[in-house]
Amino acid sequence: MRILVVEDEVRIADFISRGLSEQGYAVDVAYDGDEALGWADVAQFDVIILDVMLPVRSGIEVCRTMRQRGLRIPILMLTARDAVEDRVRGLDSGADDYLVKPFAFAELLARLRALIRREPAASGVVLQVDDLIFDTTTREVSRQGIRIELTTKEGSLLEFLMRHPNQVLTRTMISEHVWNYDFDNATNVIDVHIRNLRKKIDDPFPIKLVQTARGAGYRISTRQSG
Repeated sequence: MRILVVEDEVRIADFISRGLSEQGYAVDVAYDGDEALGWADVAQFDVIILDVMLPVRSGIEVCRTMRQRGLRIPILMLTARDAVEDRVRGLDSGADDYLVKPFAFAELLARLRALIRREPAASGVVLQVDDLIFDTTTREVSRQGIRIELTTKEGSLLEFLMRHPNQVLTRTMISEHVWNYDFDNATNVIDVHIRNLRKKIDDPFPIKLVQTARGAGYRISTRQSG
């Protein structure tokens, strides 16, 4: 899952970005309202964390502009203001949820998971393809009841595949959701991660789930690849 963090206070932006990265999210950061709109125009995000008090253009303006442009990306607003009228303004501008600073990082994660689950392709806390199970809350993966240890990035890659079962995902689609803007899609990093993932979730089992669509990308499916 790829997240845009829009926060002008560098310390807070770094704290959120680092914490989300540790949880396996791909994170990009914008520091003012115009930069946020620029990011939204060129990249596809699963959620936007948007501070209200921003230079150049406020978070309220950014949110309203995104909605006017037809962007349906879930938006979680952050603010130091806890007055009811401020929360109402944020929600009326098109935000999906509201979190008042200071906040517990665990609550931020829980709200993000809730927003992501609202998307049709991302519904569900526990993902399952055949006998492979992924609990997205605990990040535990198992197959035939056997727990499988994955790295953070392997977990993110597997989650993206399992949220789109039977669908061929191109390397570009994978890079845009599992990695951030700094990722070089020309490298073989994705193929290496796919290979490592197969060793853990496929090689020990008779049915192979992670399949290669030659010349196109990868998918997770119990159907015969072709």
